[in-house]
Amino acid sequence: MIYELRNYTMRPGRRDELIALFEREFVEPQEAVGIRVTGTFRDPDAPDTFPWVRAFPDMESRRASLEAFYGGPVWRAHRDAANATMESSDDVLLLRPAGPEFQVSERPPVGAAKAPPSSYVATVYHVTDGFAGLFARAAAPVLAEAGVPPVACFETEPARNTFPRLPVRTGVKVFVWFARFDTPEAEREVDLPMLAPCLTAAPVRLRLRPTARSSLR
Repeated sequence: MIYELRNYTMRPGRRDELIALFEREFVEPQEAVGIRVTGTFRDPDAPDTFPWVRAFPDMESRRASLEAFYGGPVWRAHRDAANATMESSDDVLLLRPAGPEFQVSERPPVGAAKAPPSSYVATVYHVTDGFAGLFARAAAPVLAEAGVPPVACFETEPARNTFPRLPVRTGVKVFVWFARFDTPEAEREVDLPMLAPCLTAAPVRLRLRPTARSSLR
């Protein structure tokens, strides 16, 4: 699978407007052309952002699916309304699995309003070569023992962006892992000093609250 971790910068105060439009108009039409809308979130630390994750079977499927969706009638009908809420949509990491992948739940229907109580935390590391193996050997067992097992792990997909109409971040090598907590109050960090020699920048930690229709719950 190929994954995109997308984090849009919103115009002030317009995040929920986009989420409402997205959950009403954009989920099923993307999935109808082969895109898995994996998770949609609010970040309580960054109220003017919209982080979300989608997935594709491979890079060629990604190209075909994105052409079908962004060239289709649903996006044409609603793109102006969506784009009006955003300042930028270019913060996109193109990823491939480097460990467990997400286990999604059945998505609630259009019109669902109650978000689940769970919380996800995504940690983004900028790394040197071989980091995924080090994480699996040295960090994952520590996290499991601490009760914070990774529910998904990813690393940079180095393939050329086959749909350049939508930019992705280039020149970066990242490793991203996700933890799930039953409630935000249960969130906790685990110190992983063994990883420090292989980091090329300070880690970024995203606290993610699933939206009402997210398949990650």
